[in-house]
Amino acid sequence: MLLLARCLLVVLASSLLVCPGLACGPGRGFGKRRHPKKLTPLAYKQFIPNVAEKTLGASGRYEGKITRNSERFKELTPNYNPDIIFKDEENTGADRLMTQRCKDKLNALAISVMNQWPGVKLRVTEGWDEDGHHSEESLHYEGRAVDITTSDRDRSKYGMLARLAVEAGFDWVYYESKAHIHCSVKAENSVAAKSGGCFPGSATVHLEQGGTKLVKDLRPGDRVLAADDQGRLLYSDFLTFLDRDEGAKKVFYVIETREPRERLLLTAAHLLFVAPHNDSGAAEPAPGSGPSALFASRVRPGQRVYVVAERNGDRRLLPAAVHSVTLREEAAGAYAPLTAHGTILINRVLASCYAVIEEHGWAHRAFAPFRLAHALLAALAPTRTDAGGGGSVPAPQPAAEARGSGPASGIHWYSQLLYQIGTWLLDSETLHPLGMAVKSS
Repeated sequence: MLLLARCLLVVLASSLLVCPGLACGPGRGFGKRRHPKKLTPLAYKQFIPNVAEKTLGASGRYEGKITRNSERFKELTPNYNPDIIFKDEENTGADRLMTQRCKDKLNALAISVMNQWPGVKLRVTEGWDEDGHHSEESLHYEGRAVDITTSDRDRSKYGMLARLAVEAGFDWVYYESKAHIHCSVKAENSVAAKSGGCFPGSATVHLEQGGTKLVKDLRPGDRVLAADDQGRLLYSDFLTFLDRDEGAKKVFYVIETREPRERLLLTAAHLLFVAPHNDSGAAEPAPGSGPSALFASRVRPGQRVYVVAERNGDRRLLPAAVHSVTLREEAAGAYAPLTAHGTILINRVLASCYAVIEEHGWAHRAFAPFRLAHALLAALAPTRTDAGGGGSVPAPQPAAEARGSGPASGIHWYSQLLYQIGTWLLDSETLHPLGMAVKSS
């Protein structure tokens, strides 16, 4: 029986290593040196990718107009690249304002333009729009779109300019007019943008042995306070970080409850459990009326989330009314811990371990193979005799990298794989436009 189990482990471990292994082999195909790609200009009215701009496969949904007085204005950053000419016909500097992702792609395109046509620069005719000059729900209102030409305004170059914009990484490029090219990008923290993280490094979890621990300091072997699908508190094994970025500085949603007063920071696409309207305060919801898992960006004041409360000497989960929801706090670090039960108490508030897909149950089932692999590795780890003669203790765990729970920064490969599958199978209403992977936000 032990031999069979070890054989199963070898097969499973081999399958888990296939994905990362293929990417770094020096053999034919992956290690083959490629010749420079021949660039083909876009045709007039052609757009790439060949889907509507505000769909998941392109730049994603419209998130709302940004004004100078809105909290989201801090999402915009000025672009003072001397290699780009900004028309700025309003003389307000608005055309220089854009999201960081748009800025990065635009700067990359500026270099390509100079390399393609020495002496010619990239020209921006429209950037962020605060005056309502574009169609309803235009991404110009969010600083996620630019209209561009070349500095010499040679229209014969515009087809190739559009192709260069595609190569520079814009998420949607449209040869919209004979007078300009329209380019747009996904929202910040979105897929293929930058990692969204989940909780800041200063968030705390409750340990089985007592006390609390910063989420950034979690290690395999820790058991943290979580809840089962019936709302019962329990301690669950911490398995890995689905996303980890120690150096990140991100803007988090701040959700504050009224009674008891708790405060939770998390990213837009992370899932948070919200109590049903008929929840009377019992720890276990009525059949068929259990808590819903909503994106943090969709939680509203007046809804109720679950917090840990002491009542008659008993610790249990109780619904607490949300007092405020704001998007304004910048904090260091971005961490997405995964537990065996798929839930975790962060700052005494119950949250899902998952994000991007607004179906906690689906996400938890999708991680079943990962949990099985982790359990097999833990079960088959040999024990050693304690030097003090007092029985046996677990032998050192397998290498963290082999179990997918190492300290390396970035998004876990299993999350990336699941997200890619999700984009093939699910519609854009199920996947959050600001998410990163089925993990975190």
